[in-house]
Amino acid sequence: MNRIARAERLAGLLLCLSTSGALAHATLERKEASPNASYRGVVQITHGCDGEPTTRVRVTIPEGVVGAKPMPKPGWTVSTEKGAYAKAYPYFHGDIREGVKTITWTGGSLPDDQVDEFTFFARVTDAFAPGSTVYFPIEQDCAKGQYRWSEIPAAGQDAHALKSPAPGVRVVAAAAKAAPAPASNVKAGDLSIEMPWMRATPGGAKVAGGYVRVTNTGTQADRLTGASIPLAARGAIHTMSVEGGVMKMAPVDGGLTIKPGETVELKPGGLHLMFEDLSGAPKAGEVIPGTLTFERAGTVPVSFSVAPIGAMKPGAPASATPGHHDH
Repeated sequence: MNRIARAERLAGLLLCLSTSGALAHATLERKEASPNASYRGVVQITHGCDGEPTTRVRVTIPEGVVGAKPMPKPGWTVSTEKGAYAKAYPYFHGDIREGVKTITWTGGSLPDDQVDEFTFFARVTDAFAPGSTVYFPIEQDCAKGQYRWSEIPAAGQDAHALKSPAPGVRVVAAAAKAAPAPASNVKAGDLSIEMPWMRATPGGAKVAGGYVRVTNTGTQADRLTGASIPLAARGAIHTMSVEGGVMKMAPVDGGLTIKPGETVELKPGGLHLMFEDLSGAPKAGEVIPGTLTFERAGTVPVSFSVAPIGAMKPGAPASATPGHHDH
């Protein structure tokens, strides 16, 4: 009986240790990507290290994945390391030969009993054929202890047999993936975010206009402070005014306030988002992932549907006289 009892206790201990390791595994929310397409990587940290809070998360961008950009995270400092690629890869309007190799978030503290996400954008090249898997090694440091999710299976090896496997993303042909649907209505706390969209731009353009409608259903004001898409180095909120018969644009300093019960619409010819220093041209019919950042609601993922050049509303034909002043 004693031997049976000891065996049961040992089995229970092994199960507990196994479960703890599984809960601590860092994962990627999106399990599929297509060649020559954007990928939104969301690293999910679901557990600390034996009860200790997570204080550092680092993701390695593998060869063949280019143009990586991290998403800022309140309470954390984000840093990147850049380097040369093994070869040049086609990238929008020209080849790209170097870029971000690692992204690290530090300075925060994620308690053991809470979960959080760390986001980056990148482009998967055709170095990965459909049916293959691309692996993103992840490091997780805690106040005490650490995990290294960095093992990559050899050809024919089952990834489940590895002790600390790197999260993998399966590459599928574009035709096999359902096209993402634009988010017509996103809820973020007391905010309702409706119909994010933007205009296509001609090749070589460095700016693009973005539009959205936001309703505050709460009792406290919020403030739209920024926006981002992978194709732009930065995003801002602009207003338009007419002085002496001349239409002028200017950034909205301090962000755009949305009062309780108020609906604010950013649209062509008025308040709008300005995406600057584009690395590629948004094309009509595409859906581009991005974010809106609010003072209270935080950073909210959205999808911008792309309308034709000069369009005055989503799904509308192009304006007869498109121009920069139409932003």
